[in-house]
Amino acid sequence: MTAGDRVAAAALAAVGVRYRLHGRDVEHGLDCVGLVALALAGGGARTGVVPTGYGLRGGDPDAVAAMLDARFARGSGWADGDVLLFASGPGQLHLAVRAGGGLVHADAGLRRVVLRPGVAPWPLLGAWSPPIGTSGED
Repeated sequence: MTAGDRVAAAALAAVGVRYRLHGRDVEHGLDCVGLVALALAGGGARTGVVPTGYGLRGGDPDAVAAMLDARFARGSGWADGDVLLFASGPGQLHLAVRAGGGLVHADAGLRRVVLRPGVAPWPLLGAWSPPIGTSGED
């Protein structure tokens, strides 16, 4: 199983968990940042300090991309386990994980983590792959 497979499996295991802004665990809920951190950790990646204190709107896409660039290699956006950064609305950024033929993300409107089949409806700003060899055999 590759690092990407492990990240995707961890994301898929979170489907159904309730949505909570700044949520960082399955017991209390997850937002998109918490979901990605959980999935990466489940895949064996060291995530470092996970940001908190942000709002639903705002945020600098270049700063978020630089933070991800510092830890992970750029990916295609189509491999299981890829972390995806979207512009989901005016001034709104959103993270998701490619898995299960679609993407797993924390949906604020549906109030839970969901698997969205197919292609995302938002512009893709960047994609990052989990590091190879984080744990297990790659």
